[in-house]
Parts: sequence; structure tokens; C-alpha cells
Amino acid sequence: MPLLDIRDLHVEFPTQGGTLHAVDGVSLRLEQGEVLGIVGESGSGKSVTMMALMGLIGWPGRVRAQHLRFDGHDLLGLSDKARRGLVGKDVAMIFQEPTTSLNPCFTIGWQLMETLRLHLHLDKREAKKRAIGLLEQVGIPAASSRLGSYPHQLSGGMNQRVMIAMAIACNPKLLIADEPTTALDVTIQAQILDLLRSLQKERGMGLVLITHNMGVVSEMAQRVAVMYAGQVMEERGVAELFAAPQHPYTAALLAALPERAAGEGRLATISGVVPGLHDRPAGCLFAPRCSYATAHSRAVRPELRDWMGGQVRCHYALGDPQRDAAMARDGARVVEFVR
Repeated sequence: MPLLDIRDLHVEFPTQGGTLHAVDGVSLRLEQGEVLGIVGESGSGKSVTMMALMGLIGWPGRVRAQHLRFDGHDLLGLSDKARRGLVGKDVAMIFQEPTTSLNPCFTIGWQLMETLRLHLHLDKREAKKRAIGLLEQVGIPAASSRLGSYPHQLSGGMNQRVMIAMAIACNPKLLIADEPTTALDVTIQAQILDLLRSLQKERGMGLVLITHNMGVVSEMAQRVAVMYAGQVMEERGVAELFAAPQHPYTAALLAALPERAAGEGRLATISGVVPGLHDRPAGCLFAPRCSYATAHSRAVRPELRDWMGGQVRCHYALGDPQRDAAMARDGARVVEFVR
């Protein structure tokens, strides 16, 4: 049984102009102790997918799925009380911006000890001792003196370490890291990623790493799910995906890496933007920006299918030997990626 099993997840937000499909039929699996990277542009549905897992989609958002299972528990069928017992204990999340995730009105010691008292039922003395140990584990110097500090008295990197300490406080089976290094400088980013890597290995946690940084994924993840406009476009092992991407969107993301443009002048770009409420295509969601779009792909939405040891959502996977003939038959419109 996988640690995490998401099947056909939809997250929708009704608006006056229609329904916004933030997550559109996402399916993901994660094994015990595995690291899964989720990548894609802003607006691709990466964070919303994990927020749905955590039960953090507020009204008027709607969540539905074939099933949403964590460690054998059907999260959609759990009572609110039972779900609160899992979230923060067995499954924890590190959010993008630590300064807005921590409560500015309470000390970091109070916030950390609250987690320990709520889920592990420790008394005040035991919770304080455990809190100091957690701060030391995440590399905060003079940990005992930091318990009385407020979030605004710490740097962004220190606040992110506090968030990690809170997330691992109850030895979770699954840790979700949502852009954990976005607001940090390069040196601190490397330290935080090294910390997450070592904690994941020591504790054997499953780790979902949400990021824009393909380089981070290549170093930390074992599998990668590439999301676009609320859908998974490609999901494969990290080495296979970087060596031979099968979806044009994945190929475009990799082509935009600075190290792949050495000596070529300008960086590669992907023209256009992720579709929103009013410009969602009838066919492939990436077709308006795709270098290989055809009349068929603009009219017919592709399904996610098994391909080359993973999955791809494309009528014309890049490694398909019949691809050129199929594109010619379907009316190809081939252009180069914009540079």
C-alpha cells in the first residue's frame, strides 16, 4: 500500500464568471520514504493539490476525488476531528513564506510547544525539552534562548528552520515542502535543502517537494511530476525525465534552464501564460503555447497514459517513433521555442 494515493483529484472554485478548475483530475502516488518533486509554473495547481490533501481548501472551494488516501486512511471520509489528529502529526507541511505562516503574536517556543502538547500530549516541561532539541536539530544556535523570541526577531532563514522544526516535531510519515527556499538567499537555500535531505533520510519520511527550481528536483527527488494548468503533464523517474523528456512542456522547462543556454546568448522562454478561467482551451491545455500543436491536439484533450516507465499527457510524446507521421496527419503547426 502506498503512503499517499491520490486518484482523480479535482479542486474547483465557483466564481461569478464560471468555475475555476484549479486542480483538474490529478493522480499521484508516493511510497514510504520516497521523494517526489512537483514542478511547474505559478498557477499550475501544485500548492492547491497539497492544500486539498491537508484539508486547507476554504469555502467556496470544492474538493472531490475518486479517493484521497494517506497511510490507508480515506481522507475524504474522515471526520474533522480524525483529520485534525492526522494533519500536523503524521502528515505535515512547510509553507512558502515562514514570516506569514508563524503567528507574530506568540513566541516561537510557544508555537512549537503547542504542537507537541496537542499531538503528543506532553506536559510543559517535556514539551520545552523536546522543543529545544528540535531547534538544535534544525541548526538554530543557542536554542534554549531562542524559545522566547518572536518571529520578527529572527531572520527569514531562522524562521524557515523553525517551520521545519514544527513540521518534524511529531515524526511525520509525510512531509510536504512547498517552495521552502523561495524567500531565502542562495547560501541559506542550500543549507535548508541539505537539512531537508538529511532529515528525510534519517527519519525515512516520504517527502513531496514543490518547487520552480528544476535543479533542486534533479538533486533531491527520485520521481518528478510536471504540472500545468491543474493537470499532470508528465510523471517519470528524475534521471529519465531529465535525460529524455517526453512532453513538450517538460522539454520547454528544461530548455529554459540557464546552464542549457551557455554560449547561445538569450535564455529560452515559453511564450504565453498559463490559461485561467476564461481562456481554457477545449483540447490540450498546453496547445496554445506548444511548439508542436496540431489541429487534433487543439480540439481533443489528451489523457494521461503510461509511457516509457512513467506517464505522459500528450498525443505526440517526444519519444514516439510514430510521432512525425501522426503530426503530419493531424495538421502540424511546428514553430521553434521563442528565444
